[in-house]
Amino acid sequence: MLSAVLVVALAVVGLAVVRPGPVAGWLGGDDTPKTSQSPEPDPPAVLAGADANAPLPTAEGVRAALEPLVRADALGDRVNVSVADVATGQELYGRGQDDPTVPASVTKLATGVAVLAARGPAYRIPTRAVAGSAPGEVVLVGGGDPTLAVDENSFYPGAARLDDLAAQVTKALGGTAPTKVTVDSSLFSGPVYEPGWDSDIPTGGYGAAITALTTDAARRDPVAARKNFDDTHGAAERVPQPDLTAGRQFAKLLGLSGAAAEVKRGSAPAASGAAAPASGTELGKVESLPMIRLVDIMISDSDNVIAEYLARQVALTKGKPASFVGGAAATDQTLGELGLPADEISLADGSGLSRTNRISPSLLTDLITLAGNGSHPELAAIFGGLPVGGWSGTLDGRYKKSATKAGAGVVRAKTGTLTGVNAIAGLVTTADGRLLTFAVLTDRTTGGLDDTREALDRISSALAGCGCR
Repeated sequence: MLSAVLVVALAVVGLAVVRPGPVAGWLGGDDTPKTSQSPEPDPPAVLAGADANAPLPTAEGVRAALEPLVRADALGDRVNVSVADVATGQELYGRGQDDPTVPASVTKLATGVAVLAARGPAYRIPTRAVAGSAPGEVVLVGGGDPTLAVDENSFYPGAARLDDLAAQVTKALGGTAPTKVTVDSSLFSGPVYEPGWDSDIPTGGYGAAITALTTDAARRDPVAARKNFDDTHGAAERVPQPDLTAGRQFAKLLGLSGAAAEVKRGSAPAASGAAAPASGTELGKVESLPMIRLVDIMISDSDNVIAEYLARQVALTKGKPASFVGGAAATDQTLGELGLPADEISLADGSGLSRTNRISPSLLTDLITLAGNGSHPELAAIFGGLPVGGWSGTLDGRYKKSATKAGAGVVRAKTGTLTGVNAIAGLVTTADGRLLTFAVLTDRTTGGLDDTREALDRISSALAGCGCR
């Protein structure tokens, strides 16, 4: 199934995407009902397919199309732009293209590529339960799964669940009754909030305390958060100590109540090698969605909390502390190892919430080209969650005005927004069918958000509407 998903992800080079068709037969098996009905027609395409033989735009043509647009007042006095051809990597337009700029949530493209390179698309993050040193003690060990759920009422469909883990523990303990739960969240270190975050991030619902154990990315009410997702733009009330909250939820699932249900932080004992339930013996394990899905969710929902957890996964593969500093350094290192210009990126977090992050537009277009040219197939998974202009994600309400409608359905991009910072980076198919990558970063805007976004969209729409030759 993962292989099939990767094939679909790689198809982004052709940019042919279809709406879901009939489910029957997709999952295999011989139990598909036999009917005499005529087969359903193929689902209609919703994105234009790129033409591998389409003519390459000229640098002069792209410059003529974009120069008037990048000077728009709504973009402020610092507008850095890069446009390149995906198939060849040839730069077609640059304006401050090598200048590190505040990227906001466009940072998630770098985080996604780094974690796919470091962990691979199939990797799953474990959450374990082991026997503690005291009789009946169960230690819940966080592995850094941001999507871990309590039960079927989860925010993230298909997530690993604590009730499944509790059932494994109960079976492993046999007739021994649990007496208490200890939480081991020591895998992550450092502050739980990044010092460069705006002061309202911890309380505004777009960020959360980053601990190695959490449920539903620290959302206090995951059911209400999912129901209200569109209205709140993803913001939700978060619990202040996600690891302890998860421990209490787990204790309740094990049947503990009252004083026995209170949890404390501690360390899991080393495995003794004796039969369960000896100290350190693993009593159960659940695993997250595969990395390819976590990256999809991070990008499509612009999920800041998932981004921070994925950056820490990169840190773990590089032997660095699983902290904000370690995750950022490991991401920079991984991108450098992929041949990207490491001197054009300097990160403080994985989500883009920090104003101290810097990425150049040309690094972003280089990164997208690397993921899309087939040289690193595992990186193509970065494209699955990219919002589509006028159709999905953070671009759902954009590209709908006459000046930008040429980009509807042919622009796929990640957006970024902080006060005074607006960015977009992704893919666009030209009128001739040539697939280009673009990045536009502005970090000194002062006008209204709608005007700035429209000015950004005009740039990619101009590429979509011309052959630029």
